Amino acid sequence: MSILNKPFNTSYNTAPFSEIKNEDFLPAFKTAIKKAKAEIDAIVKNSEAPSFENTIEALDYSGEELDRLSSIFFNLNSAETNDAIQKTAQEVSPLLSEFSNDITLNEDLFKRVKAIYDSKTGLELTTEQETLLDKKYKSFSRNGANLADNKKDKLREIDKELSQLKLKFGEHILAETNKFEMFLTNEADLSGLPDGAKEAAKQLAESKGKDGWLITLDYPSYIPFMTYADNRELRKKLSKAFGSKGFKGDDLDNQDIVLKIANLRNERAKLLGYKTHAHFVLEERMAETPNNVQNFLNELLEKAKPAAKNEFKNLEDFAKEIDDIDQLQKWDSGYYSEKLKQKLFSLDDEQLKPYFKLENVINGAFTVAQKLFGLQFEEIDTVDKYHEDVLTYKVIDDSGDLVSIFYADFFPRAGKRNGAWMTSFKPQMIKDGLNHRPHISIVCNFTKPTPTKPSLLTFNEVTTLFHEFGHALHGMLANTTYPSLSGTNVYWDFVELPSQILENWCYEEETLKLFATHYKTGEVIPMDLIEKIKASSTFHEGMQTLRQLSFGMLDMAWHGNESPQDIKSVKDFETKAFAGTNLYPEVKESCMSTAFAHIFQGGYSSGYYSYKWAEVLDADAFEYFKEEGIFNKTVANKFKTFVLSQGGTENPMELYKRFRGQEPKPEALLRRAGLVK
Repeated sequence: MSILNKPFNTSYNTAPFSEIKNEDFLPAFKTAIKKAKAEIDAIVKNSEAPSFENTIEALDYSGEELDRLSSIFFNLNSAETNDAIQKTAQEVSPLLSEFSNDITLNEDLFKRVKAIYDSKTGLELTTEQETLLDKKYKSFSRNGANLADNKKDKLREIDKELSQLKLKFGEHILAETNKFEMFLTNEADLSGLPDGAKEAAKQLAESKGKDGWLITLDYPSYIPFMTYADNRELRKKLSKAFGSKGFKGDDLDNQDIVLKIANLRNERAKLLGYKTHAHFVLEERMAETPNNVQNFLNELLEKAKPAAKNEFKNLEDFAKEIDDIDQLQKWDSGYYSEKLKQKLFSLDDEQLKPYFKLENVINGAFTVAQKLFGLQFEEIDTVDKYHEDVLTYKVIDDSGDLVSIFYADFFPRAGKRNGAWMTSFKPQMIKDGLNHRPHISIVCNFTKPTPTKPSLLTFNEVTTLFHEFGHALHGMLANTTYPSLSGTNVYWDFVELPSQILENWCYEEETLKLFATHYKTGEVIPMDLIEKIKASSTFHEGMQTLRQLSFGMLDMAWHGNESPQDIKSVKDFETKAFAGTNLYPEVKESCMSTAFAHIFQGGYSSGYYSYKWAEVLDADAFEYFKEEGIFNKTVANKFKTFVLSQGGTENPMELYKRFRGQEPKPEALLRRAGLVK
């Protein structure tokens, strides 16, 4: 039996990464699925009458080994993958999809669940138990339990194909990212680049045995080049490479995959009696309907578009004035925005980076968590890691009790996808009288230290770290009975509140003075720089809002479409969806959809709007902190008690109102963004 099918004999029951071999996973999955099936059979064959405890509760606690194994495996497939893991993922995903269908399409199991659901009024359940019952019933009804047998078979086929297509989509993007290299031998081509970015590019070239400078599509390489490089042609080349991922008509092309995913999701929704995939998804979201989402996006668009057009006109005039640029292109955006920002605020990332040494920013996030929620983070070396770069911490509360184990993985590498995310290796739950504490991880892609400089973050990377750490706190402070309602298992348009609200602390003088110290001199960040950070925080907010809205609208265009089978061209469809938000000329070689992993690989289909939705919540919530003091213990305790610890145990609007005393007001977001006075 694989090590993955036994209790882990490790500190804090953490995953024994160093002992796991790639070939262990497939047999481990087969064994774990077999065990989980036996647990389901035991529930179905229970001779006692269906009860909440012997059916609903038993169902939620079942498959614990399989869930743990899945979280370990799929997290590695995102953060430390290789050919063997990717091959296993393609084999395992249909097995998991089939097992999931075996549960939701099990008629005898559904009969037991339905019997309890139909008699719930007389059961005297707690709020959390009522939520779990509702969620379990819907996990059957929304996944085909009421379908005829032939339609159930069709649903299985669709789910199996979707699981494989999503994996393939992600593999193509990772391969495209890793494949592209812009190797430069003339130092003049790096004109404008900060010394740190040049040194990182040289180090990257050396790691490939080359003499020169290497620029890649990984964010720590791509973003500085697009922001600072004076060579417009090279920016254009890099921008087109980034924008054409999955859109080259070769063996890594994602156009057919996008169309297949959109069609299969639509077919699945219709099979279940919904008009579109968006109708299916949004039934279980705060927004409730596609119409509500469209109205929300359009309302923000109406407020943001005039500001965005004005900002764009100013940027065009500025580029014309300093470089005689007649037509601003997408590859000019970051470059001239940064130059204009420097002119308006005398501020650029290179001024700020020396104050944001990665280790200091991490400690700053920990200090904020300590001041707000009484958490202490102790770095430990007794926890096994999946890569030497990973940092591991024990998190305790004021009483010295274990709150969580915390993993942090900050630097890019070949087996790791771009971007930043939070995840879990072990969920929190209360079982057999024990409160099982979670194992939480955040993964980012920041610039690695060089021989002469530590890892220094841009201010955007600082807010990214705080964002993911906010998600992590949501996972760490979970305190619910049932695993499926714990931590970040909440409505998708509520999940970004804990992450986005934490970003606000990065703009506050009281916070910055805790950790923003010069990496050489130890000098605290000067007051004038803090003022500039705050003053520049709404710089190009109209354009940024338009960009976010465009992604949400593209998502809704794909998934709120009643007949995606009529779409012949991914590019043409996307161009039409972007028509109301586009400021820059169209680039025929670029396509967003073919690399839009959030909606075609991750869980954000019909949900990308939730970033903006959660911004309304976080702006409103942070106004409450500002009114009482950003480290006010009473407000922080209310946020911990009613939001962070509750997971998905109750309707999120009810939880929010309990914290805030009222429903959120969109005006708070518009005020913060400078879009209304």
